[in-house]
Amino acid sequence: MEQYDAIVLGAGGAGLMCAATAGQRGLRVLVIEHNDAAGRKILISGGGRCNFTNIGAAPANYLSANPHFAKSALGRYTPVDFIALVEAYGIAWHEKTLGQLFCDGSARQIVDMLLEECAKGAVAIALGSAVRDVDHANGQFTVRSDTGTASAPALVIATGGPSIPKLGATGFAYDLARKFGLKVVEPRPALVPLTLPGSDALFRDLSGVSTEVVARVGQAAFREAALFTHRGLSGPAILQISSYWRHGEPVAIDLLPGAAPGWLAAAKRDRPKASLAAVLSAQLPARLAEALTERIAIDGAIGGATDKALGEAERRLAGWAFQPNGTEGFAKAEVTVGGISTDGLSSRTMEARRVPGLYAIGEAVDVTGWLGGYNFQWAWSSGWAAGQALGEREAA
Repeated sequence: MEQYDAIVLGAGGAGLMCAATAGQRGLRVLVIEHNDAAGRKILISGGGRCNFTNIGAAPANYLSANPHFAKSALGRYTPVDFIALVEAYGIAWHEKTLGQLFCDGSARQIVDMLLEECAKGAVAIALGSAVRDVDHANGQFTVRSDTGTASAPALVIATGGPSIPKLGATGFAYDLARKFGLKVVEPRPALVPLTLPGSDALFRDLSGVSTEVVARVGQAAFREAALFTHRGLSGPAILQISSYWRHGEPVAIDLLPGAAPGWLAAAKRDRPKASLAAVLSAQLPARLAEALTERIAIDGAIGGATDKALGEAERRLAGWAFQPNGTEGFAKAEVTVGGISTDGLSSRTMEARRVPGLYAIGEAVDVTGWLGGYNFQWAWSSGWAAGQALGEREAA
């Protein structure tokens, strides 16, 4: 049986970051990954260019039962820190909208960088090795996997959540956490398209049409593009709001964000002979304008409509209520809301309070970022925090 200072389960972003940080602090680290390649989720992210962080990443951009939990890790390892690492490897990058940073080249560069960082710390990585059993006794964690048995005084859960199962994602992290007495906040798909019932078939027929909107659920609101699909709604605004949506709740869509109050009455004065569809087509895709007109009871020229009717049409367009009947599930979800409860973890070290030596990081934990590089930043920050803590633990 091989002896290590720490065993990290999962070779995704958080796991590799943690292993590299601990390894470079002198610890003997083993990473066990059931996939045959490291960083599979990194490789497909950002259309293959990896949206590796967001320059505006802050605790307010994350969902958690404890909204304060992410503050410590995010404050100690920031986007600036990760950008410095990327630049140290000569990886060219660019900023897209809303602070999103992407590689100019390939996401493979980020994976190679993390693997090189692990190599600098002499980290052992066992790929294609499913974990069969984990025991804890006498201050040691013993892990039996397809490649053998290893033991260490510290174990890091970095196996993520169940989103994108085709990449090998499972709920293993939750089963292991429960085994050690940690609570799990109900996991559900996040950053995921919403599905619409048959009553909204008119909008499902608009598959492929996209427009900028403000999507709202409760107090959460996002202004980005929405995309109509053959199953319902997608696009950045919808993916963002899906993290906040619960079954039974409506989603309000402002189809003309920024439109001034009374704009339809003004259009009536300027273009009294125009139809509502023609007026809407000046600001929205024609197919969407036609579909909305079918649902708004204003026939013929808008000059024949009362200002009251036009005002009501404005209100509907500013808060069009959709009643999703579900999501496209974990298969299409980019991340998972929920996970290992932060109540049982230290926000500084990611260590379980009641199980010394057990750590949980990344998507496995109940911390979920917005779309746009925030979840990778949490992976880097939480992985770094745990890696540092492992080094401190060994030194003590």
